Amino acid sequence: MNLKTLIAGLLASVTMVGAANAASLAIVSGDTGTGLQFLQSELDLFKAESGHDVTIVPMPSSTSDQFGQYRLWLAAGNADIDVYQTDVIWAPQLADQLVDLTEAAKDVVGVHFPSVIESQTVNGKLVAVPGFTDAPALFYRKDLLEKHGKEVPKTWVELHQTAKAIMDAERAEGNKDMWGYVFQANAYEGLTCNALEWVNAYGGGQIIEADGTISINNEQAVAALEEAASWIGTIAPEGVLAYGEEEARGVWQLGNSVFMRNWPYAYALSNSADAPVKGKFDVAPLPAGEGPGAKASGTLGGWNFAVSKYSKEVDAATELALFLASEGSQKRRAISQNNLPTVQTLYKDADVLAAAPFMAAWEEIFKNAVPRPSAPTQASYNEASSLFWSAVHNTLSGNGSAAENLEVLEIDLTDLLAK
Repeated sequence: MNLKTLIAGLLASVTMVGAANAASLAIVSGDTGTGLQFLQSELDLFKAESGHDVTIVPMPSSTSDQFGQYRLWLAAGNADIDVYQTDVIWAPQLADQLVDLTEAAKDVVGVHFPSVIESQTVNGKLVAVPGFTDAPALFYRKDLLEKHGKEVPKTWVELHQTAKAIMDAERAEGNKDMWGYVFQANAYEGLTCNALEWVNAYGGGQIIEADGTISINNEQAVAALEEAASWIGTIAPEGVLAYGEEEARGVWQLGNSVFMRNWPYAYALSNSADAPVKGKFDVAPLPAGEGPGAKASGTLGGWNFAVSKYSKEVDAATELALFLASEGSQKRRAISQNNLPTVQTLYKDADVLAAAPFMAAWEEIFKNAVPRPSAPTQASYNEASSLFWSAVHNTLSGNGSAAENLEVLEIDLTDLLAK
């Protein structure tokens, strides 16, 4: 047997071993359009690297519908799905049916934002690894601040004052549609995010603390909600009580608000060629509160990758989750999709910043990220959040004072978590 034949035989043996070890996996995705195309391109890279073949199982784009389907599959012990894409708040609700990735990810968790890793850790177990993240920012009209000699507000009280001064001045000049501040105040999960930011910024805690303590009924939280309620009809239109992200963006992007609270997706849209605010705005961390424990605070969002404990290919599925959470995959996602990475060094990466310059501003914003209390509430999170946003919406609407509504909320949360 000559050397060439021997080498060919060895290569064939390696190929056969690789094929024998290859797994067929399935991952669910609610992405649409280019999001699915990007995921497929990553799966192609993963196959070339590992030999594992991965099929995408499409999901509805509605996160509520996705979560409902996940729970059905996992409750049934479905072994057909190996890797789930999970919202940042779902980990505690699904934790019992997900693989503990603590050991597998021990060498890479340190590169991610600590708050993201914390959000996916339940009872000491890392049940999902980060894919990309989200945190809100204060969008501000830099042209209007410069025109009226104002600085970017550092506290919510300063925002109120600055927004009112510029709004009044602009209206006096004939811009009758100008408002000072728009945000998400409809009675839904978006209001939980906004109100958690106000309360936490005032040193009022996280609604329900990591140890399960219900902390929301306190003086700092009352002060935060009283301040927010004072915006309605003054610097924010009364219609903001029905605003979600898109309604707020609509007012802002048309040039009719000095400030806006929103997620990163609104940045690129606000800089689109036909946007009246194109080139006229910038972003900053959300303001701090007042009094003891005051700080800047922004609610943590984002998506992660979890491995089903019912998977027949747990090792290969874990490889896939770690691949999609890796620095390389996150960099490609940031450049292609403009999704915000959880790998901290990518916020200084030249290629990422060339493709999405706005990301440079978000590194500081993520340092102020606070998780919603999904870990201590676990399966009861949706109900707890609904109780919270309802109490806040009542306060903003003038249906009871902040103190009265938080007192009732404390009782309702106590009853809920005692079940």
